[in-house]
Parts: sequence; structure tokens; C-alpha cells
Amino acid sequence: MCKRVSLLSIFVLLVTFVDGFSYNKSSNTPRFINIAYGTASEIVYDLNSGTYEVFANKRTIISDAYAAVKNKEQLISSKDYELIKYAETVVKDKFGVGKKYTITLTKSGLPQMEQVFFVYPGHDYFFTEVALKGSNISSNYMAPLVSKKASIYAKGDNRTLFVPFDNDTFIRYNAKSIGATPVENTSAEVGAVYENRSRKGLIVGSVEHLIWKTGVLTRGTNDDLSDLCVWGGYTDQKVTRDNGAHGSISGSVVKSPKVFVGYFSDWRTGLEAYGKANRIAEPPFVFNWTKPVPFGWNSWGVIQEKLTYDKAIKNVDFFANELPKFRNGETAYIDLDSFWDNFTGGMRGDFSKLKEFADYCKAKGLQPGVYWAPFTDWGFKGGADREAEGSKYKFGEMWTKVGNAYHDFDGARALDPTHPGTKKRIDYIIDKLKACGFKMIKIDFLGHAAAESDSFYDKSVTTGMQAYRVGMEYLINRMDGQMLVYAAISPNLATGRYAHIKRIACDAWKTIKDTEYTLNSVNYGWWQTYVYNYVDADHIVFASEKEGANRARLTSGLITGTLILGDDFSAAGAWNETAKKLLQNEELLAIPKSGVAFMPLNGNTGDQANEVFVRKIDGSLYMAVLNFDGKKKLFTVPLDRLGIKNSSYQAKELFSGRDLKINKVLKYELNGADAAIIKIALR
Repeated sequence: MCKRVSLLSIFVLLVTFVDGFSYNKSSNTPRFINIAYGTASEIVYDLNSGTYEVFANKRTIISDAYAAVKNKEQLISSKDYELIKYAETVVKDKFGVGKKYTITLTKSGLPQMEQVFFVYPGHDYFFTEVALKGSNISSNYMAPLVSKKASIYAKGDNRTLFVPFDNDTFIRYNAKSIGATPVENTSAEVGAVYENRSRKGLIVGSVEHLIWKTGVLTRGTNDDLSDLCVWGGYTDQKVTRDNGAHGSISGSVVKSPKVFVGYFSDWRTGLEAYGKANRIAEPPFVFNWTKPVPFGWNSWGVIQEKLTYDKAIKNVDFFANELPKFRNGETAYIDLDSFWDNFTGGMRGDFSKLKEFADYCKAKGLQPGVYWAPFTDWGFKGGADREAEGSKYKFGEMWTKVGNAYHDFDGARALDPTHPGTKKRIDYIIDKLKACGFKMIKIDFLGHAAAESDSFYDKSVTTGMQAYRVGMEYLINRMDGQMLVYAAISPNLATGRYAHIKRIACDAWKTIKDTEYTLNSVNYGWWQTYVYNYVDADHIVFASEKEGANRARLTSGLITGTLILGDDFSAAGAWNETAKKLLQNEELLAIPKSGVAFMPLNGNTGDQANEVFVRKIDGSLYMAVLNFDGKKKLFTVPLDRLGIKNSSYQAKELFSGRDLKINKVLKYELNGADAAIIKIALR
């Protein structure tokens, strides 16, 4: 399995018979299939050994790769088979017109195996998957590609990237350094191995998340990997939050997740290509957001459990009267987080005050937002016999079962997303919120719905990701297209079908440390801007921090994608003046109106954030510079590192309004715990 062998998965798309033949290993005559993809790249499949090589730019990137799967407890690989059939078909889909190559392997006593490769002209990546066919197939481990040797052909500052499954528990991305000592890394859903200076890198990861959780294992030294493995069936309590093994899929045909494989001259563009491929492979289930990038405010930043109707109304008034330029599309969203039931006297109470709030927002030209965690029971310590809202079902019937216990995490107990009681509760709460007229909803702790379970109410559901799909599709359908959907704590990739906005990290507040934590996730997860309509840096809180820290915290929002504030503007304090000063600067506000997250300049910061981020917007290059240290620092950035010509440019620092002249190298001195945003005119 992956801990002992290395796997690289490759996924592709499909449709139309062209050619094929059979090959029997007993002939002992090697037979190769050449599958071209991208520019000067190909897969060469050896029909004699059941293995394949991956070439990029005429160099061997992956050697002796094979597929490995489990049928019940039996581990089977593509190297175990004797008779191999090959078929080639033409495919036309959202990735373009390409080809599907199907390798069918048979042997007496083994289920039939199919290895499938999909390639498309113009794409420097391909897709692969593996399937088992037969009677009574059952598997919780399917690896489309396993290899004991891979190389990115770049020595220097080599890295293997850990990507978290979700954004819970303040988990961090980690670009682990690879040197002379072997380094092992298991990443969730996608992995990247690259060299920071040249930026050459290999990107591998699943683009399907409806059934499987995917792991990507790398192990090696410098630019050479001794193990590379991508498999469906990954669980790890510290990463996926599961307390047991991945559920099994059973039937006459069981298929792995489809996997993206690509070697890129710049690992950053490779991850962006991977993000875009996810949105193509699994298009949004939620309606597409075509209105302007949302700006707004959320009560959890400061008010939290002390939320009252009076405080909420005063915050509406502040935005209406004191921040008239803090708008996009002539509106901003005023979002009540947890404890809005203080207005109602509980979830079964009187919702009339909540409707008054929503109506008041609209009267002021603003849009009302609300919050809910639909798959959690926060009151589970009160006992199993409590009746759930919306039905006669008891919470104890609805709890997700794991072994002899339940799935408890973050202080809440998970609810089975497939249970009718969970669905009736969704009906009850969502219908109430729709009736109040809310136009935005922040949904939270969604990972509870993705937990593996011994069994679900719906017996056709056997994995956490299948349960997640059932719950999320039901929730989105019940909203009936009325609300902008913002996902807070949730799986990073599987939530792409269900939300317009995804929070990039966990709760962050006001300090320079909060800013650095948030930007660690932007540094290595910015590419999710292409999985969602927008990603978000969470509530931006100024409080009474120094000016530099406030500039840095605002910058973390400006460069992530949307802008949500979090101070309590109903109370007097320094934060009010800070907001009025910073949030009516139209040059700053123009940045998040693009809705696209900035990419990092470098990827060699381990589990910390990079200090420089860049993005081209409307003929200008924007560079965000942050100093997380306490001391003044001089930043020196060659222009070719920014991807622009070594020439002279006019530039402007947007917080101060100071004009700059840049010649071949950008030099900028920045105080400790501060930030600057430099706009470089390219035309």
C-alpha cells in the first residue's frame, strides 16, 4: 500500500471508440502504448509489465508506475495480471476534445481491472483512474498510480507541500523542505513537489470528491522521490478528523477518484490549473454568483455571544451613515453570526425580531445575512432524548455513530446528514430564515457532515463524502437560490460545489500574528480562488491595534478575495476612525473588487506565511508586502522574479499615496508589524 509503495494518479475524461487490441503476457514480447499529452510529453504504458512511465518535456518524471487496489482485504496491482486489452476512444467534454485510453487487465481468480488515462491538447496535465469489475467487489483503497521513482529535475530549495483537508483547528499548510535526509509527507486531496527558485514542480491530486477522501504521499530526498502515491480511502484523525477507517464502496464496478497529474515550469500556475480543473470536473451545485464581489460585516469578530438586536441595528447604521463608500454593487452584507437566537428566544422561538432586523438592513440599502451550523448538535450533553427542531425525531437518533461512540469534534456532536430528522431540522430552520428575508448565510462546521461512520441512516451511503454530498445537496436545494452561501469551517475542496465563498483559514482576529496565520493559508491555498467564486480571509478586526498591524490585517483581506469586517461599530473606539480612514480609499477597495486571490512570490516558508504576494489586475501589477517581524526591514525583489521585464516603471504605494520609481529591482523599506501595497503601472 502507499506507506510502502509510491503512487501517482492521473485522471482523464471520455467518450467514442477508435481502436484497440489484446496482448498476452505469456508471449513474453514487450508491447508499448504511447499516449501523448501537453507539449512534448507522453505516457508510455508497458503491456508486458502492467506499468507505465510519465515523460514531460522528454524527461522521465515518473518511473514504473502502476495501479494498486484492495478488494476486501486482498491487495491487487496492475502487475499481477496476464491478459491485457487496450482501447482508444475520442472524448468531447468541458476539458475539450481529447482521448481516453482504457487498459483492461484480466487473470483467472482476480476481478477485472481497468486503468484509464484521459489527455487533452493544450493541457500540460492528464487524468487517470482505476476500476475493479466483478461480483461482490468491495474496496476502501484505490490507488491509480504507485511509483518508487519520480523526479522534478531541479535541485536547490526543494519542497513537498502539505495541504490540509479542511480549515479547522488552526491547521497550517506546510511547505516541507526536502534535503539529503529523506522527508515523508501525506497531503489531503492534492500534493505538490517543487523547487522554489526555478519554480519547477509536479502537481498531483484528486478532482473528484463525491465519494472518496484522497491522500497524496511523497517520500524522498532533494529532487528525487522514492515514493509517490495517490489513493482514494485516506483518513487521518489529525487531518480528516476521522476516528476510523474510510468507508468501503461495494458493487459490480468500483472506481477510484480521478486524479490530476502535471509537471509545470511554475508550481504556482500548476496549482491554479489544478484548482480550475476541479471546478470543471465537479461544477457548482449551488447557483452561480454573477453579482459583484461581496463586501460586508460579521458579528463574530468582536461581539460574538453578546449579540443583541440593539447592537446589530447600530452596526447597520454605522455602515449606512459612516461608511458610504464601503460598497460593491451598491450594497454590503450585514451578517449575524452565531447567537442570533438571542433575538428569538431560541430556535423554536419568535422570529419576528429577526425579520425586523432583515427589513431594517434592506431599508438602509444593505443586505441581511445570517449563520447556521446545520450538521452539529451543540447541546448533546443535555441527552439523547431531546426533540430536534422541525420533527418528533430525537437527537440521539440523528447522531453520527462511530464504533461504540459518536463523532464529537469542536465541542459539538455530528449529525448524520442522511437522517430524516437532520433533513426536517434543515427544513425548519432554513424556511424560517428565508421567511425573514435573509440574502446571505454563513454555514459552519460542515466537516461534521463528512465524518466516516459505521453506518448511515441511508444504507446506500457508506463513506463520509457520500454523506456530505447528501447533506449539502439537501441544504442547498432547501435554500432555493435565495441566499449567497458562505462556507466557514469546511472541507477545502469538496465544498466547492456548494458555496460561493469559502473562508481560507480558521478564526483570525486583529493582531499581526492573526494576519500571518491567515496568510499562511493564502500563501499555499490561494489557488482555491478558482474552486469557488471567491475565497475570504474571515472577519477583519481593527480593535485598538497600531496603524501598521491594522494595515497588515486589512491587506490580508484585500488580497484574499472578499472583504468582511468584524469590529463592533455600535461601541465607541479607535476602530471606528480606523475603518473610516481605510475603508473609503477607493484605490484599496478596487483590489478585492477583482475577486481573485493574490499568489505568493515564494513557496519556501514552511508552515509560515510568505511576505510578498502578487497579482495582475487591469494592466497593473499589485504587490503586497508584509513585515511580520518587530523590526524594520528592507525588501529587495528583482523584477524578473515578479514576472515583468527588467525595466523602469512608475509605481504608487496605496496606503500612503506615495509615488515610487522602480528600475530593474524593487526596493522597499517597511516598518515592523506593517504592510504596504505597491501598484506598478505596466502600461
